[in-house]
Amino acid sequence: MFEVLEELIKTVRERKNASADKSYTKKLLEDKNLCREKVMEEIQELTEAIDNQKNQIHEAADVFYHLLTLLEANGVKAEDVMKELKKRQGVSGLVEKASRQK
Repeated sequence: MFEVLEELIKTVRERKNASADKSYTKKLLEDKNLCREKVMEEIQELTEAIDNQKNQIHEAADVFYHLLTLLEANGVKAEDVMKELKKRQGVSGLVEKASRQK
């Protein structure tokens, strides 16, 4: 199942070499402000979809795509995010958050 996520990451990275005229992803990768705005817009749409119990899956997929694109546009590798999540496994969220406040 997570192969789809890996393929999406690969596709976003490949789009760095595409033409912005033909690739929406390339356009987002080149315009970090637009990319950030799209993430915020898609998160808003997801929360509305959840509230309305309508189109949640579609909107969640949009958030995944736009978030991965934003990360890539800013040099943040999804693999590094996964490593961070792995480090947090088995640690209470409250404990983890408290450790960052020191």
